[in-house]
Amino acid sequence: MDLHCVLGAGGAIADQLLPVLKANKEKVRLVSRKPPLIPGTESVTADLADYDQTLQAVKGSSTVYLLAGLKYDIRVWKEKWPKIMTNTINACKETGSRLIFFDNVYMYGRTDKMTEESPFNPCSRKGAVRAAIATQLLNEMKAGNIKALIARSADFYGPVGFKTSVPNILVFGNILKGKKPQWLSSVDFIHSYTYVPDAGKALYMLAGRKDAFGQTWHMPTSGNPLTGKEFIRQATEAMGVPASYSVISSWMLTLAGLFDRNLKELNEMLYQYRYPYVFESSKFNKAFKFQPVTYQEGILQSAKAAKSSKDKQKG
Repeated sequence: MDLHCVLGAGGAIADQLLPVLKANKEKVRLVSRKPPLIPGTESVTADLADYDQTLQAVKGSSTVYLLAGLKYDIRVWKEKWPKIMTNTINACKETGSRLIFFDNVYMYGRTDKMTEESPFNPCSRKGAVRAAIATQLLNEMKAGNIKALIARSADFYGPVGFKTSVPNILVFGNILKGKKPQWLSSVDFIHSYTYVPDAGKALYMLAGRKDAFGQTWHMPTSGNPLTGKEFIRQATEAMGVPASYSVISSWMLTLAGLFDRNLKELNEMLYQYRYPYVFESSKFNKAFKFQPVTYQEGILQSAKAAKSSKDKQKG
């Protein structure tokens, strides 16, 4: 039986991939600094910035998913991401494991529409880091040194908690706290969001197709993206609260950033909310005959999960 090794277990993406792997009766190894203990899976503690630990975690795997997330701090990203990518590439080369790297869109910078062919043109420090590690992997793929693919996602949302997704934190999370929903910079521009359960399914589908390797794939994402105002309207309707909201401006983030590093780090990414943010996934949709979840359905499911979490807290 093939072994699927999840680097970055416990994160939002890994948590959506895991039930897909289990439903297909795959052998699963969960790897992180503090891996979750889940019946029917193997848990391995490892620091991916350490090569020997990464190698031991990867050994015996047929497919490795690099789904790790780091603290949202450019200092951490500059130090850790190059090490993690180098260690994962070298471990997969040494063991012959296939690698699936789950990436974001920061390396594209500002562009009218993001496709797999969009050039890397980062306009942020975090984007420069992501461009460098993605280019490193692409060069190894082109040289034939590793069997790998890049699975790239837009910003995401869905029934995945309230810690990492901007709309989950600012819209659903605020509503749960009895506060008004918030949005970054402007509510007037369309913004694509990937529904995380779709991404979990897509990762497993890619792993099962030999011809998918050696390429970059955009994760299935619904077309006709909503503006911030439309997203908030649908979310508040689904949650049964008034459709009022507030906008977090750059100066507000700067001020709040004096007390919260994560908010300070968000400021350089506000360009994504000041212009249309359109993420195209027709390549995957056509190749796998996949219909992404619509925003209407995704928001309803997110609201359902939010209400459920509130009920559990009350209980």
